[in-house]
Amino acid sequence: MSEQAPVAEQPDTSFVPHLDARQRAMLAEMGVRVWAPRPARAVPVAVAIDAPVAPPPAVVQAPAAPREPTAPARVAAPPVPRTAPAVAEPKATSLKPLPEGIAAMDWGALEAAAGDCQACGLCQRRKHAVWGAGDVNGDWLVVGDPPSEEEDAQGQPFVGPAGELLDNMLRAVGQSREKGAYLTSVVKCRPPSSGIPSSEELTQCSTYLARQVALTKPKVIIAMGRFACEVLTQSRDHLGKLRGREHLFEGVPVIATYHPNALLRTQADKAKAWADLCLAMDVVDRATTP
Repeated sequence: MSEQAPVAEQPDTSFVPHLDARQRAMLAEMGVRVWAPRPARAVPVAVAIDAPVAPPPAVVQAPAAPREPTAPARVAAPPVPRTAPAVAEPKATSLKPLPEGIAAMDWGALEAAAGDCQACGLCQRRKHAVWGAGDVNGDWLVVGDPPSEEEDAQGQPFVGPAGELLDNMLRAVGQSREKGAYLTSVVKCRPPSSGIPSSEELTQCSTYLARQVALTKPKVIIAMGRFACEVLTQSRDHLGKLRGREHLFEGVPVIATYHPNALLRTQADKAKAWADLCLAMDVVDRATTP
């Protein structure tokens, strides 16, 4: 067995006379340690006495004043045995049971159940449940992030400038709301002003989404946005790590990409979104080619 060379001990950087404090901090941040000898300790020097020194004059002390009576010494109390910290009670949740039989509902019953759903706190602020729109027999299922204020007001997914951009993107790959693509949201009710649903709310509402997938039977699912990607890929990785590869949800290939609202803010990402749509087209081609 070959012997390894001994690792030299790393010297200390605390005593480097030719470096100031800032330079020592930079070297330490880089992992570089330099050494310089520590300064020698000062040795006391004996003082020579040439002649005897007379002793100091005696000091006459006044008689001490009588002491005040002191309080009796306190006796320390015996230590109190430590007890285990109290376990915090679980926080109350706003979740309630979902309607029964979702897995067997048809389109009409499913939409009605979602419209009347009280299974989580998101229902308290909604104006309309944003269910879905488009071709229920399409090969493409497009799932977006939670509804915006405008979508909540209209009860439709992908409206306004973001909807117009999505329509242009779908036309570029030969699809549309009218034929070929069905559009929906990852949750059906608008979250509070923060726009961020809780993990419990996402999980609760994913039951409706799973039934939509089973009824649509798409060949590919396009997950648009952070929360749609989290549910459909079962991952909280950054969108940049989720793009460019296939995921599976309920056995259907999922392609993660940017939400149209994000593309309107960051034009440079449109080229990446186009690459994602091209990957989705390849997925559909493989599914339809014998």
